[in-house]
Amino acid sequence: MKKFLKIFLPILFISIFCYFGYQIFSKIQHKKEVAENIKILPKFEYQNINGGYFTNANLKVNTSKLFIYYNSECDFCNEEAKMIKENKDKFDTTQIIFISFEAIEKIKQFATTHQLDSYDNINFLCDSKITFATTFDVKSMPCIVLYDKNNNLIEKIKGQTKAETLIKKLGITN
Repeated sequence: MKKFLKIFLPILFISIFCYFGYQIFSKIQHKKEVAENIKILPKFEYQNINGGYFTNANLKVNTSKLFIYYNSECDFCNEEAKMIKENKDKFDTTQIIFISFEAIEKIKQFATTHQLDSYDNINFLCDSKITFATTFDVKSMPCIVLYDKNNNLIEKIKGQTKAETLIKKLGITN
């Protein structure tokens, strides 16, 4: 029995070590792939709150883009929406796209509650297939992804962010 344990335990230890090493390596590779794939805004298609579809073709040309992945029950997400509303005039030259995996009705309610549903540069979209989270490797909410007017990634920000920070990163001058 002792001989068996002397052989089995090192093999078990080495196997566990290799397994975790592989898991870490795989996650690092995945993060590198995501970072490479989002350098330029990838193609997408999400349902808008009016029942139609919103794709890259609906993005305004020569305009910076601010994607906010949110959940209506998230306090930080609600604060982010409130901050956007309070600084609406500073974001006039930016296309703001709120994306949620929730039902269309909840998304509409969120837009109405924050009085953001009547602006031309603010869109609310439904990510029913949860492709935004996988494409951009989103693991927390809110998650903000900033693109410049040429659709090049500026930065991906996890968590609530101050308006001044977003304005600075987007290069908005008012």
